[in-house]
Amino acid sequence: MAKRLVAVSDSVFPNLDLAAGVVSRVGAELRLAAHPTPSEIVAVAREADGLLVTYAKITAEMIREMKRCRIISRFGIGVDNVDIAAATAAGIVVTKVPDYCIEEVSDHAMALLLSLVRKIPFSSARAHAGHWEMPAVVPIHRLRGTVLGLVGFGRIPQTVAPKAKAFGLRVVTYDPYVPQTVLDHAGVERVEFTDLLKMSDYISIHTPLLPETHHLFNAEAFRQMKPGAVVVNTSRGPVIDEVALAAALDAGQLAGAALDVLEQEPPTNSPLFGRNNVILTPHTSFYSVEALEELQTKAAEEVVRVLSGEPPRNPVNPEALASTRTR
Repeated sequence: MAKRLVAVSDSVFPNLDLAAGVVSRVGAELRLAAHPTPSEIVAVAREADGLLVTYAKITAEMIREMKRCRIISRFGIGVDNVDIAAATAAGIVVTKVPDYCIEEVSDHAMALLLSLVRKIPFSSARAHAGHWEMPAVVPIHRLRGTVLGLVGFGRIPQTVAPKAKAFGLRVVTYDPYVPQTVLDHAGVERVEFTDLLKMSDYISIHTPLLPETHHLFNAEAFRQMKPGAVVVNTSRGPVIDEVALAAALDAGQLAGAALDVLEQEPPTNSPLFGRNNVILTPHTSFYSVEALEELQTKAAEEVVRVLSGEPPRNPVNPEALASTRTR
């Protein structure tokens, strides 16, 4: 039997030794595309049994070229860069790793919120510039007793909630899909989206990017937010309309924003650049050494399961399993 091949479209890892070790359990070789372009990805994936993907966009046209592929496994939580419908039609199961950076992202969301409310980056920059003074950074308001609205209540915001409560925040959420038992266990109140906008002092976004969540935070949403509120986003950049956000900041409707994700990454000319009340981090909320090791291992293990004839743990399109290609 010919040696199995697992292609890698693109990588952010220092090396792929962990993934290579995992797929070797089924006698597979790992091969990284020379460049993360469609043609180079197809060049290594055309005859591959599986594909590991980070940020590269995997289109229907590319999927049609993958004659042997049985699984596309994403190094990450979201799968908006993979054409799920095309993969399903081709009998290719798509998987994700929804539980690898829960602590990291929830910590980052809280760090952004605290830094924004306490104006730490602005204060630090002024101190480094020789301005050791308080008047420039006032007012700063007390956290305890204020309201944090979580948009989405999956694994990450469920981990944010107790961390926020430790600071005395009241936590509410908008998530029409999460079971009430989960909310009851967390001690978090379910509210409608418009109510969350109106009542929250701080909003932290944790929704996936879907057609219905694209620009969920637009000019109308910002108009409904409590004056002086702040928004934190560690989910996906296009959930926020950045032009509308800049306008809301200019109008004084919002006090600030802290974003780990932007509509365009890397950004070139964002209207949010150069603002003292905006904190930007370069999509690093997921990162820790331990998280990347866990991610690489778990994504590769999904490939091994499928190539071994076992069901994956986290299929995005389980309906594809009925027609997944066999060898």
